[in-house]
Amino acid sequence: MTKPVLVSHFSDVLCVWAYVAQIRLDELREQFGEDVVIKHHFIPLFGCTENRIGDGWKDRGGFDGFSDHVLHVCEEFPHVQVNRDVWKNCRPKSSASTHCFIKAVQLLEEEGVVSCKPEQSLNGRTLVEEFVWQVRLAFFRDAQDISNYDVLTTIAKSLGLSLTAINERLKRGEAIAALCRDAELKELYRIEGSPTYYLNEGRQKLYGNVGYRILEANILELMQNETGDLASWC
Repeated sequence: MTKPVLVSHFSDVLCVWAYVAQIRLDELREQFGEDVVIKHHFIPLFGCTENRIGDGWKDRGGFDGFSDHVLHVCEEFPHVQVNRDVWKNCRPKSSASTHCFIKAVQLLEEEGVVSCKPEQSLNGRTLVEEFVWQVRLAFFRDAQDISNYDVLTTIAKSLGLSLTAINERLKRGEAIAALCRDAELKELYRIEGSPTYYLNEGRQKLYGNVGYRILEANILELMQNETGDLASWC
């Protein structure tokens, strides 16, 4: 039995390109199952939205201009929904607090001490993946401020997560330590943006709006190399 292909996935929860690309991660799980392991890492592209959007888009309409940009992007992807209030009337201050909360959930899943409600469907995703997806939906579809702790706890409770366990990882510094490690890996792997798929110890690094067939081809190549089915021409 060959070992699964590891895909290190880097994203910012407020990144529209990561939002529209979730369907590709879902398809990877559907097609490859346990032959692919997806490890999620988070980078603060929107760590300070006032700087990134308010100042960075000052000459292009600021937050309103960026909102129009996000709406335009989503028009090209009918499988996602976007609220017209996103970045206009709903302006999260930072993705960093959200990422820290997510890392607490991720730590619990890795420790095997969390569970969802029995009737809760995760749509083929891991628990942390479903949590991240619900967070993205809360922002992009429902225009909720996902940098707000209360919004995150509401989502966590809807998935049957233990707020006591999450808060313990936050209070003890474990979640922020895990998030800092993601930042270190971003620098080590030279990750340029969100989303980025990092494979084969960096020999294959796919960034941005990458089509599913490209992801599939890279993974199939790695699987064939692992089994020895792909002859080398050199």
